[in-house]
Amino acid sequence: MTMGTESKTKINRLINQWITGTPSATSYLGDSGFSRDLLVKYKNSGWLEPFGRGAYIRSGDRVELLGALYTLQTQLALPVHVGGKSALELKGYAHYLSAKQKRVFLYGPRGLILPSWFNEDRFGVKFVVTRTNLFPVDSQEGFTDFKDRDFSVRIAAPERATMEMLHLVPKEVGFDESLLIMENLVTLRPDVVQSLLMACRSVKVKRLFLYMAERHEHTWLSKLNLSKIVIGKGKRMIIPNGRFDAKYQITVPINRQGISA
Repeated sequence: MTMGTESKTKINRLINQWITGTPSATSYLGDSGFSRDLLVKYKNSGWLEPFGRGAYIRSGDRVELLGALYTLQTQLALPVHVGGKSALELKGYAHYLSAKQKRVFLYGPRGLILPSWFNEDRFGVKFVVTRTNLFPVDSQEGFTDFKDRDFSVRIAAPERATMEMLHLVPKEVGFDESLLIMENLVTLRPDVVQSLLMACRSVKVKRLFLYMAERHEHTWLSKLNLSKIVIGKGKRMIIPNGRFDAKYQITVPINRQGISA
């Protein structure tokens, strides 16, 4: 086989296995047998386009946020996912509450480093990246796959997403907004809620979650074994100058949105 034929076969293999709508990381391509010099050659030949520093896309392809996230999760094995309010939006629970400026809530463990090409300006959104050990790092509970075009990404399931959202109350997400979103969550799975509440490391999140579920009288709440959920001791101020809820030992807003908080 001549060098030219071998090179053509190689680029054909690369293009044919490339998933439309996703970038490929240069490091991953290198591990797959495509050197940086070869990638530059493909770029100069019009097969590939640079996608920031450290990634390429197929020429003419349109890559959006979820396609880039797919690459982070699969090629780079980074523990980052769409969660919180954004995951609830993807599942149809919170879309009507979207602000004019699109914010995307991403979650990962402390120490998470994202590549420079994964840039919010490229996608026309504002990233809210929360690096937290809200749940144990190795916890696989409360995730689901979200299909987009020809690929799927891992996002937080509604049960986990709700707790991630409450983690950011009130600084990044409003109390009233969370309460409204929580009203729609009538089909949460009690077994998943139970496991996540037992694993959750935030007293604030657990108290807020149970408080809001009780306010909306969700039927799945009665199926939880509350004796196994540790909500700690002492008061927690959630909202300054709010009303103190004696049961959950938290301060909440005073009768907003027509809801007796």
